[in-house]
Amino acid sequence: MAPPYETSAASESPAPVVTVDVTAASDLITSAGHRYVDVRTEEEMGKGHLHNSLNVPFMFITPQGREKNPLFVEHFSSLVSKEERVVVGCQSGKRSELACVDLMAAGFRNVKNMGGGYAAWVDSGFPVNNPLDVKQEQEEEQEQEQES
Repeated sequence: MAPPYETSAASESPAPVVTVDVTAASDLITSAGHRYVDVRTEEEMGKGHLHNSLNVPFMFITPQGREKNPLFVEHFSSLVSKEERVVVGCQSGKRSELACVDLMAAGFRNVKNMGGGYAAWVDSGFPVNNPLDVKQEQEEEQEQEQES
């Protein structure tokens, strides 16, 4: 009996998502030239985010709950080329892992998921852009100008 017919594509399993911890992600972003793309919502980004991060929401909050962004890969592709090295993050590392799966299926081969996400980044004491910090800095600058 002949073996069942298989194409080479059918026998190839997709490459697994590579997940790195926040320390490795920090090294990749600051020293190895990787870009950081945050897939949280704009509202989440507004509460704080990594310096120089791009934002492409993977999901939106709707009256029905969270819904996947149907244009996620298209928006991502408009900001990042398929050859670029990218670290993808979210709040905890789950959405970013799903985002990496979609990106890899679309031909992005140099994406890594940041395990633990933004929460782990903050817990590790790495620098962030926090709107409260920016507001405080602006207020301090205004006070200094008024004193001068």
